[in-house]
Formats: sequence, structure tokens, C-alpha cells
Amino acid sequence: MLYLVATPIGNLSDISSRALETLAQADYVASEDTRKTGLLLKRFEIKKPQISFHEHNKLRSARRIVRLLEQDGSVALVTNAGTPGISDPGFTLIRAALEAGIEVTMVPGPTAFVMALVLSGLPAHSFTFRGFTPRRSNQRRRFLSVDSQSPHTLIFYESPHRLRSFLTDALEVFGDRRAALAKELTKMFESVKRARLSELLATLDEKPKGEYVVVIAGAEGN
Repeated sequence: MLYLVATPIGNLSDISSRALETLAQADYVASEDTRKTGLLLKRFEIKKPQISFHEHNKLRSARRIVRLLEQDGSVALVTNAGTPGISDPGFTLIRAALEAGIEVTMVPGPTAFVMALVLSGLPAHSFTFRGFTPRRSNQRRRFLSVDSQSPHTLIFYESPHRLRSFLTDALEVFGDRRAALAKELTKMFESVKRARLSELLATLDEKPKGEYVVVIAGAEGN
């Protein structure tokens, strides 16, 4: 059995009792970052062998994990934070397991983009999650333009060192729409700023820090 186990996105108190039970019972824990997951397991006194599974070894590691699962082993897949399969290489393993006829189930939990969407104050009944955008501005603008006429609320992940260029490109492609900038969700310095894109850009820290989710109104709700 392959278990997809959601872990906290910041606040360790958000981990569920079912997640802890699953991690404790699994034969192996597949981790995007074994050091970070090791700290989580140690915090809750769980001792399990870990399997490194990340973007750069996902194909090779997926084959290894599938072999273990075919031998009746159980593996719990976790990501760095939040729900595995969302903006991480988890999809590769999930698909490989399903194609091999292995049963897959999930222990649900925190997901940053859902929290950001709900706190944004923008319409949440219909949305499009786009994850991380391309690094280069010209590629990013083409990426954004695909949804320029979409009526759905748009959600993006962005790193702090690219946040300013992302907001600049978003303003160029979408116009001055309503938006929200969610930072460090569930952590000590959690904040959500709600304003027009131009205002968010104008008030952005010179050197942003932390993890960000950007929520932007759709074409019909700007």
C-alpha cells in the first residue's frame, strides 16, 4: 500500500493523529528532503527508514519504491510541507504505483494554496491552481497569458527572490486586479495582504522573505 501523508505547512500542531499513526505503521517513509522529514519524525519519536524521493531522482526512486510495494511493503510518501502530489514530484510515484496495480490511499491535511484562497477574500467557488511559474520573465508572461481571460480565481506559488518580478509581470498581463499575498501561512509571521496588484507591488519589502502564495481575481471578478 502506498500512503500519501499530508504534513504541516509550518505549524507542527497541525499534524493529524492519523498521519502520525500512518507514519509509525509504514515500513518506509519516502521523503522529498530526508533531513527535514527526519526532524519531523524525531519530533514525534517515530523511527523509520527513509527513501530519498525528489525531483532529481524521481524516476529511479519511483521504480525502487514500486518494487518494495510489489513485495507487500508499505510506503508513506511525504513532501517538504503540505500535501504530496501538489507542486512536487509525488505525481510520478502515484502514477507509477497505479500503473503497477498497487493500491494508493491518502491521509489528508494542510495545503497552502487552499488556506491562501479562503483567506484572500476572493471568490473561492471556482479557481485555478497554477503552482510555480517559469523563472524567466518572457516565459512567465506567456505562462500567465494562458489564463488572462479566465473567470476563475488564480493561485500561484512564488519564491521570495522572484516575487517582485512575478507581480510586475502579473500586473502587465492581467491589469490591476484585486489580489492577495499570503506569507508564511500557519507560522509565527503569517500575514495576508489584500489589495490591487499595483498596491501589493508598491508596498512589497525590498528583500521579501518567507514562502508566498499569490491569489489573483479572475477576469470577471477584478
